[in-house]
Amino acid sequence: MSLPTCPKCRSEYVYEDGNLLVCPECAYEFSADELNEQEEVVKDANGNTLVDGDTVTVIKDLKIKGTSSAVKVGTKVKNIRLCDGDHNIDCKISGHGAMKLKSEFVKKV
Repeated sequence: MSLPTCPKCRSEYVYEDGNLLVCPECAYEFSADELNEQEEVVKDANGNTLVDGDTVTVIKDLKIKGTSSAVKVGTKVKNIRLCDGDHNIDCKISGHGAMKLKSEFVKKV
């Protein structure tokens, strides 16, 4: 049986201590049952749960790093894909191409 990675720091060096799992790198203690309950849920700015394939609208002008252009408020983004990381939405925006967005700057349509 392989042990899961730490939900806090993603360390792979987790070990068992009785009925708990312990991360030696960040000292986080958790149970396997607790880990199953903590399914990653991505929510938009209004608290609505997002899933792959949703359509969202940008709620704030977002500057595009490395260019002088920006994604304007009200831009509709279709068929989003959820991913891990700080920028948890992977999408294509017409006129700008493929990019990643933070879920806190969009709302579900």
